[in-house]
Amino acid sequence: MSLETVRLSQPARDRLVRLKRTTGITQWNVLCRWALALSLRDSSTPLVKDVVTDSNVEMTWKTFAGQHGDIYLALLKQRCIADGLPLTEENVAQTLTVHLHRGIGYLGGHKELTTIEGLVGSVTS
Repeated sequence: MSLETVRLSQPARDRLVRLKRTTGITQWNVLCRWALALSLRDSSTPLVKDVVTDSNVEMTWKTFAGQHGDIYLALLKQRCIADGLPLTEENVAQTLTVHLHRGIGYLGGHKELTTIEGLVGSVTS
């Protein structure tokens, strides 16, 4: 597992398809960034540790993170430290995967998060 390619599970892909339709946000990477931020904001440890990334949705780290790749990487490393994990590439990549998928679950599970206004309000409150 590495950070070079970000892959999604089929259930995560299905949720994002619905979110793309309801929010009008058409880019996978934008929704995935929101999802990661929402999950990292939650101090609890994600319950699911093993995510099967079996969908046809994948993107490079550069596409996922855009011009803020260093910031996202720092946030992931900080989360590894906070969770007591050694800073290895494997742990950082695993942290990305579990938080990304938990965040997608958050996005798909709350009605107020199905609009751009709801997404912005959830992060700023």
